[in-house]
This record gives sequence, structure tokens and C-alpha cells, in this order.
Amino acid sequence: MPLMFLNGGAMRGEPLHHLLDGAPLVAETTTAAKYRFYSVGGQCPALVPVAHGGAAISGEVYDIPLDQLRDRVLPSEPPELELGVIELADGSSAFAMLLRRPQTSHVQLRDITEIGDWRAFKAAA
Repeated sequence: MPLMFLNGGAMRGEPLHHLLDGAPLVAETTTAAKYRFYSVGGQCPALVPVAHGGAAISGEVYDIPLDQLRDRVLPSEPPELELGVIELADGSSAFAMLLRRPQTSHVQLRDITEIGDWRAFKAAA
């Protein structure tokens, strides 16, 4: 079963966590240091893979059945994001939500890579 890296509203304690419908948490971890991290209009986070200048971004990995991912999780994602595959700190791969390229809206992006954690960004805002 492919794993899903979550770093925003579907993590434990966040408003969209119920969409996981009891899917098991596999790990609290970070991405490999290959991503920039953005706040999309202050509403959700987005990862962007980069060749240089990336950082490790905090999140949670879940074992989500593909039908649940298709029917519950993905429909709740904003149009600025798309499903992709990322590298985790341990070198393994997982699904994650990436910033859609090219961008499909004019929503404001704020680079929060230096913070590296959605909850910490929201707490500081």
C-alpha cells in the first residue's frame, strides 16, 4: 500500500483529520531536504521540489487505502495542489500534495521553508 505524507489540515488535531477515517499513523517524520514549503493564501501548505535550497519539512505519514484517498482526501484539497510523490528523510517514497505547476490561480504564496512546519507557522501567525 502506498503511504501518504500529510503536512497540513489532515494531520492529527487539525480540522480535516476526520477525512482519514481512522487510517493508521505510520510515522512522524520529515521529507528529504529537497523541498521548499509555502503557505497557499494562508489556508494550506504546499511542497515544491527543488534541485537546490531545499529543506526537510515536518509531517505525518499515514497508510490510507487508495479508495479513501480518491473519495475523501483528494476531493477536499484546494485546486492549487496536486498529488505527487516525494522522498522522505529515510529515502523512501510517499504520496504528498504538491503545489500545482503551472499555478492555476493567483492566490498569494508565502515561502515558509525556514519554519518547515505548518503547525508552527500557524501558531506564529
